[in-house]
Amino acid sequence: MKYLAVLGRQPEISLAELEALFSNVRQISHKLAFFESSTNSDIDRLGGTLKLAIKLDQKPLDFLKSLPEGKLTIGISDYSAKANKKSANVEALKLKKILVRHGRSVRVVENREAILSTATSLHNGLSGKNERKVELIKINNDWFKVIGVQDIDAYTRRDQARPARDAKVGMLPPKLAQILINLCGPLQPGATILDPFCGTGVVLQEALLMGYRAYGTDINERMVEYSKKNLNWLSESEKKLLLAHFGGCCRELGSEPREDGREEPGDKSNFLKLSPPFQVSQGDATVFQWQQPIDAVACEGYLGQPMSQVPPAIKLKTQKQECQTIILGFLKNLAQQIKSDTPVVIAAPAWLRPDGAYERLEILAFLDDLGYNVNNKSREGLIYCREGQIVARDILILRKK
Repeated sequence: MKYLAVLGRQPEISLAELEALFSNVRQISHKLAFFESSTNSDIDRLGGTLKLAIKLDQKPLDFLKSLPEGKLTIGISDYSAKANKKSANVEALKLKKILVRHGRSVRVVENREAILSTATSLHNGLSGKNERKVELIKINNDWFKVIGVQDIDAYTRRDQARPARDAKVGMLPPKLAQILINLCGPLQPGATILDPFCGTGVVLQEALLMGYRAYGTDINERMVEYSKKNLNWLSESEKKLLLAHFGGCCRELGSEPREDGREEPGDKSNFLKLSPPFQVSQGDATVFQWQQPIDAVACEGYLGQPMSQVPPAIKLKTQKQECQTIILGFLKNLAQQIKSDTPVVIAAPAWLRPDGAYERLEILAFLDDLGYNVNNKSREGLIYCREGQIVARDILILRKK
């Protein structure tokens, strides 16, 4: 099936995520891309995509007329070449006028801009889950129906409701953790994701929610305890989802079958506590020996000291050397333990310079000798940052040779 994706705040990263997962990805504008998938795409698994849509096979008015009886709520996002706030509202009100004439009750979600924000779409129920609440996307003469909207409220809950958080070590956004995992490419359900710098466990958390086993290590014992606490909390708060992902593996995870080979109805109820699909240990990523199997590695590496202003040259040089030594030491250690073609995605630090550009670590030249291919070497870089952020994340997409 062919999908239209509305790309996130940093489109180059959103596009890279789609390219890692799907076929025939084609960017058609700064904020829009087409891609194809043989399975139904789930926007809840795409950290860099704001909305998903499919093309209407009929005129928008005919489509709206065909919807179930009852009050309709419609919104329009206009991505046409000459679109503006007025054009989107005119289209919506034109459709409403005709529908009302045919006896339908219609509410229009008013546009503040030519396109509806993710928050506006979500909070007005235009997420594709209710057949009578619809967002249409217009691109010149083509029309699309939105089938999914990024649940920004869910990301906020997963970030802020965790019992153990530490602002001093940086706050990895859950949607970025999803992107790092997805940049590894398609993985089998139940694959093991390793995060060797797990911190408070955000990558591990998102891996579990996506149906992967999570394996984390961190040199800091306090971070290990934070990760365990957060993942135990997740096991309770998202028990239904995790059971759906891992319940079929109950016997492997510790439950005992009956003598006749069948499982008791209650066999799966406590398996998350008895044998959870995650493991966290203390260990230095430059020397630690990880258990196998490791199917993919997704992590935020050591980012150095937090900074609130652009660092002077001498401080930047010291920070770069420290971070580079740790990350190269980790990659050297890892290369001896993973199989050929294992994906490794790491967010390394990049520092804002006085000229507004970001200065990266100088590690690309070492990766070939360490045994890695660099998938995004031809790119100018995938820098994830807020405007004016001093320490940004430079995303490297590697594969073991």
